[in-house]
Amino acid sequence: MREEWRIVHVKETVSTNLLAREGRPGDVFTADFQSAGRGRLDHKWLSPPGQNLMMSAVVDVAGIEPQEAATLPLAVGLAIVEALAPFAGGLTIKWPNDVLAGNGRKLAGILCERNGDSAIVGIGVNVRQEVFPPEIADRATSLALLGLDLTPVAVRDAALASLGRVVDEWRRGGFASLWPRVAAIDCLKGRMVSVRQTDGAAPSAQGVSRGIARDGSLIVADEAVWAGEAHVERMEQ
Repeated sequence: MREEWRIVHVKETVSTNLLAREGRPGDVFTADFQSAGRGRLDHKWLSPPGQNLMMSAVVDVAGIEPQEAATLPLAVGLAIVEALAPFAGGLTIKWPNDVLAGNGRKLAGILCERNGDSAIVGIGVNVRQEVFPPEIADRATSLALLGLDLTPVAVRDAALASLGRVVDEWRRGGFASLWPRVAAIDCLKGRMVSVRQTDGAAPSAQGVSRGIARDGSLIVADEAVWAGEAHVERMEQ
């Protein structure tokens, strides 16, 4: 059943994902500014007020097995690519939770967190920001830098329409039902990658990526790496 979204907007918050912890499925929390926004692996994300989309949606994941739930960030990535496709072509998914523009720079990030029978889907899209901090300036971009004149509200509405559709498909058919579309926009397939696993014991996985598998893992050489255990350190042509 597709979510019917209920939007709660605030001028400023610590984090929209924190606000969403008090929400129920269908609630969407957005803000003009968040003082402690974060991405995966606790990376900080600071955005100038009013320039970008900062959004957390609550979705029902009751009855979904943990391994299947771990594929939700990839489903959300697909939803964002499909939402923005009418405006910006050539967008891709960088496993496990980033959306890249055609120039290979990061356009959007995703942070999904389990909260009981719900999942908090945090989405950040660079919309109007044109200047980035020096440490990320060479790998970040925005819709404005791609030549698009869109507002955060317009991007929010497109993203929610796509997210509702894709999450409904994901709940009914699992990640395998989305996999052909995800595989078609996988930017790592065929590239040499190094993945540092983050469980504290596993060694780095290195080799040519064979792409995102039907179960949501990334195949590096002959090894399956899981989104909850690793992130991509290096990507080479």
